[in-house]
Amino acid sequence: MANRFVEKLSGLAELTAADKAALEKATARPRRYVARQDLIREGDEPGPMFVVLEGWVCRYKILPSGTRQIMAFLMPGDACDLHIKLLAEMDHSIQALTTAMIATVSRDEMQALMSGHPNVASAMYSAQLVDEGIMRAWIVSMGRRSSPERVAHLMCELYLRARNIGLTGNGEFALPLSQLVLADALGMTAVHINRVLKELRLTGAMALKRGSVTILDPVKLVQIAGFDENYLHRRMRHAS
Repeated sequence: MANRFVEKLSGLAELTAADKAALEKATARPRRYVARQDLIREGDEPGPMFVVLEGWVCRYKILPSGTRQIMAFLMPGDACDLHIKLLAEMDHSIQALTTAMIATVSRDEMQALMSGHPNVASAMYSAQLVDEGIMRAWIVSMGRRSSPERVAHLMCELYLRARNIGLTGNGEFALPLSQLVLADALGMTAVHINRVLKELRLTGAMALKRGSVTILDPVKLVQIAGFDENYLHRRMRHAS
């Protein structure tokens, strides 16, 4: 099976055969997590860098009221917390949203890998810049976009991120996220997001069914979202 982490980094820098072999070796012993299982919890001592090889993962924070805010979705190929060991303790939690295969790379191992393979270091830093760009886009959505714009923007982003790692086809991609999970990511109630998804379906822009999303009219969805994906370093010209 293809190593999605190697595939993602190969799209961000020119990796040699030696670079790819070193990455595959570093992520060769993944651990299986089940849905809703935490990889690490807020308050824990930071550990290794997590690399998602299969499945979906999220960063989240529980508020004193008991409500949850999801702050990021991690898809196959994504890594999190390159420099996390610099912190005294975790300020948020990371949880598997689906069954997931997660590799762990120690800080020392990652530093040695990046020192010995400059192309890998370049790709890792580029990936981190993309992650920061995604975080800024989410902040703008939460602060200024309307509910339909917010949902449409997230769908455009997730589609492109899935396409970049070969997980799309005919304008469709797997989205194994419940409406409750989407609501927690978008700062909405489950009832509200259900209403917005129906509105987007009625416009003919997209359709969400259990486990997948179909982009019916990418131009319309982009227009609704006001989407400019320069922060992902790709262009969404058509669903393919």
